[in-house]
Amino acid sequence: MSLPTEQVGSIPRPLELLDAIDRAQKGELSGSALAEAYDAALSDTITRLEATGSPVISDGEQSKPSFATYPLAGLESLSPDGVEIPFEDGHVRQLPAISEGPFRYQVYSESFLRPALEMAHVPVKQAVISASAMSLLYPPHGLEGYSQEQFNADVVNEVTRDIRGSLDAGAHNVQMDFTEGRLALKLDPSGGLLDAFIAINNAVFANFGPEDRPRLGVHTCPGGDHDSAHSSDVDYAGLLPALFGLDATNFYIQLASESDPDRVLGIIGENIRPGQRAFIGVIDPIDPEIESPELVRERILRAAQYIPLEQLGTTDDCGFSPFADDISTARDLAFAKIAARVEGTALAAAELGI
Repeated sequence: MSLPTEQVGSIPRPLELLDAIDRAQKGELSGSALAEAYDAALSDTITRLEATGSPVISDGEQSKPSFATYPLAGLESLSPDGVEIPFEDGHVRQLPAISEGPFRYQVYSESFLRPALEMAHVPVKQAVISASAMSLLYPPHGLEGYSQEQFNADVVNEVTRDIRGSLDAGAHNVQMDFTEGRLALKLDPSGGLLDAFIAINNAVFANFGPEDRPRLGVHTCPGGDHDSAHSSDVDYAGLLPALFGLDATNFYIQLASESDPDRVLGIIGENIRPGQRAFIGVIDPIDPEIESPELVRERILRAAQYIPLEQLGTTDDCGFSPFADDISTARDLAFAKIAARVEGTALAAAELGI
């Protein structure tokens, strides 16, 4: 038995890439030149992730505009007045809303995965946006001739296709980003919205058989954008029991930035089901200090008091730059933190005898 460790996903984009994106949007750079900038960023990202000793890597989401909206690039039937997500520092991210149906993805995650697989020398995971996040695109006033139920059915089909494409393309595993899980309890303390989110995500997972289940995962955190979160004040006790009701195997759970990790670990230990694995966050992407490998080891040893070793793994609390324009975390800092996680995980595994 080994102690698996994986990143969540995004890595801050090189400044050269962000400049190229800006110039392309202004019409000052050709599409082929922008594609070259994306390829260069992806190549550098994979090289540097492999240099950390990571046994599993991602594409760092270098080509995604954001972890949430990549399927919508090029979709014309959108309006800008969708759900607003306020962050604790006062800034707001706003989702678009669909203006007509049927809903179809314009971009699927395998288009990001395939170039990464060609460059990588280790397994590559792929992050996808959740059905629950996509369900927020339906306007509250409704759409004539296209009901919420029809839209949700289309969302389930599209997210299923998104996951299936990456699995078939050779992803080590596929991680559904469910950062809105904790937020749901902030928007609706009764738990009704969270129940609806769990139900639509499980409708996706129901389309996969037991042979796929070990490669399906879910990530949860209270958001991470411009060094701010959107729902860290929401009690994890309201989310975690429902989270492990999702029919997935791997759960990537923000923990390093929690004020009372023992309490959260106790809830995880009480609710994790047989066959599931909890990748606990041992790195805080928002903290500008680089965690030492020894600190990572201690966090893992604490987790091992609550979670069976065969169900334990390590990860980062969140992606380092879920939105392309977020440059609050330096690129070099992200790689240093990942290296500390990998080394600290190895130290803990040695001490635990695994």
